[in-house]
Amino acid sequence: MSSSLTCFKAYDIRGRVPDELNEDIAYRIGRAYAAFVKPDTVVVGRDIRHSSPQLAAAVSRGLQDMDVDVLDIGVGGTEQVYFSTWHLGASGGIMVTASHNPADYNGMKFVRAGARPISGDTGLDEIRRLSEQGFAGGSGSGDYQSVDTLRDYLDHLLGYTDAAAVRPLKIVVNPGNGGAGLVIDALAASLPYDFIKVHFAPDGSFPHGVPNPLLPENRTATIEAIRESGADLGVAWDGDFDRCFLFDEQGAFVEGYYIVGLLARTLLERQAGGKIVHDPRLTWNTIDVVNALGGVPVQCKTGHAFIKERMRAEDALYGGEMSAHHYFRDFAYCDSGMIPWLLVADIMSRTGKPLSALVSERIARYPVSGEINRRVTDPAEALARVRARYEANALRVDETDGISLEFDKWRFNLRLSNTEPVIRLNVEARADQALMQARTAEILALLDE
Repeated sequence: MSSSLTCFKAYDIRGRVPDELNEDIAYRIGRAYAAFVKPDTVVVGRDIRHSSPQLAAAVSRGLQDMDVDVLDIGVGGTEQVYFSTWHLGASGGIMVTASHNPADYNGMKFVRAGARPISGDTGLDEIRRLSEQGFAGGSGSGDYQSVDTLRDYLDHLLGYTDAAAVRPLKIVVNPGNGGAGLVIDALAASLPYDFIKVHFAPDGSFPHGVPNPLLPENRTATIEAIRESGADLGVAWDGDFDRCFLFDEQGAFVEGYYIVGLLARTLLERQAGGKIVHDPRLTWNTIDVVNALGGVPVQCKTGHAFIKERMRAEDALYGGEMSAHHYFRDFAYCDSGMIPWLLVADIMSRTGKPLSALVSERIARYPVSGEINRRVTDPAEALARVRARYEANALRVDETDGISLEFDKWRFNLRLSNTEPVIRLNVEARADQALMQARTAEILALLDE
């Protein structure tokens, strides 16, 4: 008998346990994934949530019953499933995680061979259909093997920095009681850094709140620790640490947009002429940096599946989103929450400059609003209203993702949420903070009408 599964989203699976996601559903998803992908071997990993061991075991049983061999890498981050799938030459990978969602949620992220993502338009809808309807097949001959890829993963990470040459920085690290601390502890022996640990112990109950540093209220502990310890750098992660968020030596939160430009610069200095993929929400700083170094900026629709697909098509060196997702060609074109802070610490060591000095000129040159979400009754009508107000005077109109309108001294991007009645606004200007703030207020007032 078919049943509707509400845990399937645009890019992954997320739902409340056990109502929307439980062991029975996870088992059915494992079978459906096997029927759709037709893999020989699948890497399975899980985050530190209390429900993750049971869900990972259930999805593994589903795979095995469909004659698929399971390579269980245990507890870790989403990027460790990406790495292991690619590194081991597996036919696919499944990560059991709900990232930054509340403690009573869980979910899954899927990749196929080469760590290529599976999302709504590349198979997730078919996996949902198969999970809901059920089907016969499989003899239960799949094997199960526990595999340790941690050392190989660590060695790969360390390849992005010169551990013998970096200076002994003091770094605040805040995993938000997620899984990033396990990797930091494993890396510590190979790096000269003094790690100041905040909310460090993995704890699936998230006693200090959900690990989501995009929320300003979740940054306080990191900022206080930087100021109290006199640290050189602060790093915070979401629960499955595929994103990292950086703070300078003064405790100031650095928007992911400026980190995109900083990493693009660094990687282009290592490999001239490379292509850099970026999202359309905020663009001018990235384009300016990439062009100045002889690189090729490539704009792509927002979202990890779109970015990864475009990076492969372009053989891009690096891809970055303002939301703190950073993608690397040498990491199977996947996003990592570990590589960015290792690169930034390396830059700081090599240049002798604090993070504030590395980004301050770019922040002054291209001030931004940060992404502002507005809940509206009719998002499509609100977007059309803003477009009608500004389009006639725009120098450039772009519809890669929502609507981007560009003027001589400022630009903005306005796009709809895929999952809720929310509209998302980003505004930037050329060296004019007051203009950026005025235009932001103007557009928000129009949205609020």
